[in-house]
Amino acid sequence: MSEAATAPAGAASAGAGVASASSGAAPVPADNTPAPAGAVPAGTATAVAPGAEGAPGSAGPPAPAPSPATGRGPLYLALGVVLLALNLRPALVAVSPLVDTIRGDSGMSAAATSLLTALPLLCFGLLAPVAPRLGRRLGMERALFGTMVLICAGTALRMVDSVVALFAGTVVIGAGIAVANVLLPGLIKRDFPAKAGLMTGLYSMSLFGGAALAAGVTLPVQQASGMNWRTTLACWGALAVVALLVWLPQTRSRTRVGAAAARQAAHPVRGLWRSPLAWQVTAYMGLQSLNYYAAAAWLPTVFQDAGMAAGDAGWMLSFSSLLGIAGSFLAPVIVGRRLRSGTLAALGAVLCALGFAGLLVAPVGGAYLWMTLLGLGQGAAISLALLFIVQRAPDARHAAQLSSMSQCFGYVLAATGPTLLGAVHDVSHSWTVPLVLLLVLLVPQVVAGLGAARDRHVAGIG
Repeated sequence: MSEAATAPAGAASAGAGVASASSGAAPVPADNTPAPAGAVPAGTATAVAPGAEGAPGSAGPPAPAPSPATGRGPLYLALGVVLLALNLRPALVAVSPLVDTIRGDSGMSAAATSLLTALPLLCFGLLAPVAPRLGRRLGMERALFGTMVLICAGTALRMVDSVVALFAGTVVIGAGIAVANVLLPGLIKRDFPAKAGLMTGLYSMSLFGGAALAAGVTLPVQQASGMNWRTTLACWGALAVVALLVWLPQTRSRTRVGAAAARQAAHPVRGLWRSPLAWQVTAYMGLQSLNYYAAAAWLPTVFQDAGMAAGDAGWMLSFSSLLGIAGSFLAPVIVGRRLRSGTLAALGAVLCALGFAGLLVAPVGGAYLWMTLLGLGQGAAISLALLFIVQRAPDARHAAQLSSMSQCFGYVLAATGPTLLGAVHDVSHSWTVPLVLLLVLLVPQVVAGLGAARDRHVAGIG
């Protein structure tokens, strides 16, 4: 992972709430080491904010500030980011409402069908280290364009009447999403330094929105149109085509930077895995992802085992996702204005804890209240996990590498969640122990969140 190269030239910029070098403020110290005013923390890559010289030890006038890597201005770029984010979940989430139909048509076992959701999570983790290399080699804009091409190609491949094609298409889609997951926080860090909180909120809100949309409308669309399940899944490729068209102008305009900044951006950030702060960001990403995916996989079953109808149990999960949209948007927007990010990380965990505790006591009677608490808490957690990547990185190169590290370990950990919870249920023959386990895992999540919330920058070499 430390070998992975990062974002393209022009990546250096300051994060939201962190004064940039061009403002004359002292840089945020790396990890726990205080830095004197104007000093660059030891061990931290010395890419600097726009307007400051980018080469270590170089002299002379400041390098010109990089122009935004946009084709039509910041609003058009923001629209492109939202559309990209909207495509990072529907092609995968849309499988869940159609699982019974897919099994009946293909003859696959339940275990084989579960791979349609497990494989993308493994792709998210295992392919995350590749993303910074692609960002450096192709440029961030072109690499992100390529992710939408992969999603379109994978969606088309799943239309082929073959189980092999179904799984191959799912892996191709997972690969595209894995790269976009890593690169988008770096792009937000680079191109929206003064609006990182707002853009992270829009980004995470779009993730939840795409998932909720797919979960809520896939089955009704199939039933109303009479399409088979392959064609229904393929319909989500249309959203990726729209994103491709909107993002296309970004691929024609590469960021313009000074020679010093260009030389620095061409080198990868190494040794990030030695940073305790980077591991705290990674741990928070992994634990909140495990919490979300384990709950999403089994909560409908929890409700059904408690006596709720299958249709109502599925709606509860969609309802929680809708509340997650609000939580994911509000969390990064209010950080630094009304609440510190560490406080919000703890508050999000408390909301989740109340939701899980309620499910233990009265799963059906208070279902709407418990799922409201879970939706808000989990939405805030994923948004904070993405915001920590942006805020704890001194520039977009470090942001891309930190994003790669946290998502590599985080999603591999998350992929174990549904299986672990199912295994504990099989042994205990009830949902009490699995829900208590999710409650217990919120404790290290809070500890990691408080550590990741410290106003420091990760330290890397290069």
